[in-house]
Amino acid sequence: MMAGRGVGLTAAGGPARHIPVMLSEVIEALEPSNGKHFIDGTFGAGGYSRGLLESARCHVLAIDRDPGAVRFAKILESDFPGRLKFVLGRYAEMRDIAQREGIAAVDGVALDLGVSSMQLDEPERGFSFSKDGPLDMRMGGAGPTASDLVNELPERELAAVIGTLGEEKRARSIARAIVARRKEAPIARTAELADIVASVLGRRHDETKHPATRTFQGLRLYLNEELLELARGLSAAEHLLKPKGRLAVVTFHSLEDRIAKRFFAARSTPAPRASRHVPERARSTFSPSFRLLNRRPLSPTKDEIRLNPRARSARLRAGERTDTPPHALDPANLGVPRIALPA
Repeated sequence: MMAGRGVGLTAAGGPARHIPVMLSEVIEALEPSNGKHFIDGTFGAGGYSRGLLESARCHVLAIDRDPGAVRFAKILESDFPGRLKFVLGRYAEMRDIAQREGIAAVDGVALDLGVSSMQLDEPERGFSFSKDGPLDMRMGGAGPTASDLVNELPERELAAVIGTLGEEKRARSIARAIVARRKEAPIARTAELADIVASVLGRRHDETKHPATRTFQGLRLYLNEELLELARGLSAAEHLLKPKGRLAVVTFHSLEDRIAKRFFAARSTPAPRASRHVPERARSTFSPSFRLLNRRPLSPTKDEIRLNPRARSARLRAGERTDTPPHALDPANLGVPRIALPA
């Protein structure tokens, strides 16, 4: 559930709390060199952008939907004048953003998914069940809040969100408890929701995770449309990357990783021949648009996990673009659950 994108161990103004996950592996996958152009689609506190800019005299178009990222972008714009351009927006729209910036194609795209450390560490953002704050969870600061969801969604739909996107086995019981509590008064605080979930699951439900972890994940993914954003963002990167351009994706839970895995698999493996009796002319004409850089996802080292426990669930998948035209996008085929798709 948790990402750790950030500015590293130190930053302008003193020590930083935000540690970019698998930074060296991401930089190695992207192969920065002088004159290349990259997109950091999930800028956060700028960890990957800084890593790229320090590795070579390259250029980075940084994108983030969180207004809180602006203050970190200003630091990098000052440190690397003329080489970083920050745009407030969604990475799924990177094609349009790049076009507006006069960029037709890029040499690499980095995506670090999930919620950032700075969002988790600020109780007023409402992402954390361990720190009481308003039940918000909006990455972009606009639109409905998580409080609106838990107070307004019908019980059946609420259970589907928690069960499907949160992968919570007892979603129905949790949804029932939420609906019962909201009849007394609106649920407005993160601690209140966490207590409701704990009352259903028991506080020792899983000693390695807070009992509300999956419920908060489901609500956050649904509210911010994160899985559909990922599918569209991967497709946008496919369209923007030059031949031999690199795409690096860091995921933090199984739903994200399934989408990234299916995307790379679908675009790197020719469709199998259905039967040896099928005529040659009827065989698939599919041509891969990516070459896998790692057959299996890379995981953080033990040393990194000790330094940054939030990195423990991270997985890195990466691919290199071929000269094949981009393929059509079907989010459902990539594993985006039905409840996460537009009605």
